[in-house]
Amino acid sequence: MPKVVSYTKGSIIYFEGDKDERIFILQKGTLILSSKDIESGATLTEQIKTGEFFGVKSALGHFPREETATVLTDTSVISMGVAEFEQIFSKNEQVILKMLRVFSGQLRQIHKKTEAVMNDAFNFSNPETGMYDVARCFFEAEEYRSCVDVCNKFLARFPASQQLGDVEKLLKDASVHNDRQNKNAAVSDSSEPKAVSSNALRMFDLPTFKRFAKTYEPGQVIISEYEPGDCFYLIQAGEVQLVKCVNGSNKNLDILRPGEFFGEMAILDDSPRSATCLAKTTVECLEFNKENFRLLVTGNPQIALILLKLFCKRIYDQKRRFRILLIKDKNARIADVFCMFAEMNGGSTGGAEVALRKFNTTISDVAHWAGLSVEECRDELSKFSERRKIAIYDTYIVVNNINDMRRLVDTYYSIHEMDKRI
Repeated sequence: MPKVVSYTKGSIIYFEGDKDERIFILQKGTLILSSKDIESGATLTEQIKTGEFFGVKSALGHFPREETATVLTDTSVISMGVAEFEQIFSKNEQVILKMLRVFSGQLRQIHKKTEAVMNDAFNFSNPETGMYDVARCFFEAEEYRSCVDVCNKFLARFPASQQLGDVEKLLKDASVHNDRQNKNAAVSDSSEPKAVSSNALRMFDLPTFKRFAKTYEPGQVIISEYEPGDCFYLIQAGEVQLVKCVNGSNKNLDILRPGEFFGEMAILDDSPRSATCLAKTTVECLEFNKENFRLLVTGNPQIALILLKLFCKRIYDQKRRFRILLIKDKNARIADVFCMFAEMNGGSTGGAEVALRKFNTTISDVAHWAGLSVEECRDELSKFSERRKIAIYDTYIVVNNINDMRRLVDTYYSIHEMDKRI
């Protein structure tokens, strides 16, 4: 059961980096949350108001605390575990929707910072120009099927646009190339999409949801960056790739798998899409509109909790990616990509028993995560290979000692901190 805990002035409820899965509500008193800005290193503070939750993201996401909670005056809080939070508040529509909107806003802010680092300004004020640029980006990358899809979406969304002629011409050119590709090449993915059991999938495995079912072929665009957000999706089988057109080339943001939602951010804050989602393999998914979204969240507490946890994970993952992009040294940046892979696939990067690690990734994948061109990434990986730190194969890369990668990253940060002091 939740319990009331009292803290005296100057107490620390938890420190940044603690593994603590309690969730709190401020009952009375004054406390602040302090953390470091990822980009500048400056200390950020946030005062919690009476009745507000704190500690939610790290508890639901099962990752270390990202801030320190300091008591400024004698304070009492209500403390509860994740299971207690789920039991008490999962049916509270206002609490859940408020948290979803707050987390959605936080995630979008991290996306904006990431885009700024990648030298890209997301042009919300002109979605027509943005969508045309996305279509051009796919055309230049010779991903003609995706280009055709974005052009068709553009024509459906903006039939009176001043750019109509340019889009129609691009569509015609892309269609010719796409037809030629289809004739000269075999389908790259003829296998059946793989489904994975999850709580979300089991909840939607009912006849009533069949009418929401959609199937997409490899390369087909499900959502285009910049288009209005009026639907969200649950992946039942296959993989969905999130990409962003930056300076004329595609940058990989993430790969989503069965049981995951996507497209819900634009639903929550009525904003244009911030990324393009395309089928990496044959994809089976359920498509829901805004009205469906509210009914699902308010009528199915478990779905609301799954979405909350999904946002927590995405915020944490996007911050992790942002930290990588802020590393100026290419060698250390790629080393941190491998450290991130290790964290995603086995937790800690320390310990002799897990020193040698095999990652099912390619040079192109590493380049996407590192925010580098494939050529830049290949050059840096070759240096690692020459020093026998890694072995590169067609479909995977072996890191001989992941601890070497962590030491390289730690050394970079130590030198960086020293430079800032000087």
